[in-house]
Amino acid sequence: MQPIRFAAMTALLLAAGLAQAEVSVQGPVEYGVFVSQHKDFQPGERVLARSNQQIEQTRVIPAKLGTKFGMRYTLAGKTANAEPLTLLYLTPGVIGADGQRHDKFVVTQKLVADAPEDVMAFEFSERNEVVPGEWHFLVFQGDRKLAEQRFDVR
Repeated sequence: MQPIRFAAMTALLLAAGLAQAEVSVQGPVEYGVFVSQHKDFQPGERVLARSNQQIEQTRVIPAKLGTKFGMRYTLAGKTANAEPLTLLYLTPGVIGADGQRHDKFVVTQKLVADAPEDVMAFEFSERNEVVPGEWHFLVFQGDRKLAEQRFDVR
């Protein structure tokens, strides 16, 4: 009887350890437009910015070239070998350079254990990407939703 109890207790402790290892959002989620000093963007142009780029909190996003918008958040419980994040961008229908309509973009992002913050953002770098309407951003780890935000591009 003792070996069975020991095995059951070990299984419970392992399950508790796995539950504690889950990644979770810690603190508030910043969202809105990433502030840039650069004003006259050309198609295909991107401006490199620092990781601590200021975010103007808003759900209303200007529909213009060069606008970068999204979320910045802190994740607790990250480890380098943990299940990666899935970033799901639901769009009002971006027409790609190939003429195909894209209602969603899916990005898999490995966790970086020592990164203080994580970002999910979209930057209008091509004219065909600037599509007015509702944009819905979701962050998952496996089947668990960690964060989401809706934006109104006008």
